[in-house]
Amino acid sequence: MITHTTLKSHTICWLSLLAIGLMSRSRALAAETDTDWPQFHGPRRDNISTETGLLKKWPEGGPKRLWTAQGIGHGFASVAIVGGRIYTSGNIDEKTVVSALDLDGKIVWQTETGPSWEKPVPGTRSTPTLDEGRLYHLNPRGLVVCLDAGSGKQLWMRNILEDFGSKNVTWAVSESLLIDGDRLICRPGGPETAMVALDKLTGRTVWKSPSAEGDLAGYSSPALAECDGLRILMALTAKAFIGVHADSGDLLWRFPHETPFDENITMPVYHDGHVLISTRTVGTVMLKIDVDGQKASVREVWRSDELDNQHGGVILLAGHVHGSCHIRNRASWVCLDWKTGEPTYVEKGVGKGSATYADGMLYTFDESGTMGLVPATPTGHEVVSQFDIPEDGEGRTWAHPVVHNGRLYIRHGDFLYVHDVRAEN
Repeated sequence: MITHTTLKSHTICWLSLLAIGLMSRSRALAAETDTDWPQFHGPRRDNISTETGLLKKWPEGGPKRLWTAQGIGHGFASVAIVGGRIYTSGNIDEKTVVSALDLDGKIVWQTETGPSWEKPVPGTRSTPTLDEGRLYHLNPRGLVVCLDAGSGKQLWMRNILEDFGSKNVTWAVSESLLIDGDRLICRPGGPETAMVALDKLTGRTVWKSPSAEGDLAGYSSPALAECDGLRILMALTAKAFIGVHADSGDLLWRFPHETPFDENITMPVYHDGHVLISTRTVGTVMLKIDVDGQKASVREVWRSDELDNQHGGVILLAGHVHGSCHIRNRASWVCLDWKTGEPTYVEKGVGKGSATYADGMLYTFDESGTMGLVPATPTGHEVVSQFDIPEDGEGRTWAHPVVHNGRLYIRHGDFLYVHDVRAEN
């Protein structure tokens, strides 16, 4: 049965199990680092911070705000943080602009990367990706740019929609780009290809996959997984979920997954030979990946309409997936058992939005500007603290929050708010 109240007696037990699971996961990932947040959803693209020593409850009015930055332009991009610099993107004077700020919120450099996206829903979408001193960003009009992260100087640029014979989608291409070794992965979609790999240093084409039945790009970002020795790139197109051989570019599968308005947005989540996808109105689907040498296919394991995440993302923690709903449960937060799809709670929370995880807590961000702090337990969803950000920015608060180095980063339009969430400060 669905639990509507937090079972406090279980909270400590579950947080302990969660900590053990995260420690085991940490030891298994040799490339893990706590010093940088180099891309959308962090170093492993799982939206999980391994930081500790953070507040378990906030003072009235929220944790101390360290500073507010303005002048980054209007957009829905989150932040990447590398080497003492903060990177994001926004619309400024009808141009897409990538900005670098220092840790005090002062703008270090800004670089125009082509025309802005003005409608419908004006603003940038893609969060910059940082790798070995370079920054990669997707303009909403299909321009992929590589910049020197230190100076903002342009190193190369390509229009992936024009170069690969595709066209834009209703609310503009939105993926946050993925680095795979010496390759940059991006998804133009269309009749020629679904996904392409570019040389990250030069921008030249390394491979392009076959088209996925002509599907245009979805709004989601790609994920990389290794299953039974096969490296697979996974993403949602406008009408399906696809897998691509990471080394050859071969299209491994196309699993139909159609939604109203082609809104496939949430990034796939992979774990232990299975992958989860979740979209508005259609709900959540768990798939098993079957590998046969250099080929692979997927088959459905379970399906749930309790969780239909729109664009706030879902987080896998200790065998359970947490996220917010779009329509079915209205402004609800839902937890599903990873193996069975059964709901373990459905709670109102702060309202529909996005989330990130750090130190045993979910940081939930309602799309109207309310930030909540919730113990990350599958037995309930108790908002122990919350506060409202200033009403300075325009539009919905769709940028995903980030917790890094004891700070909470909240983006709203042209504003970036930074709060101190350390337990001792």
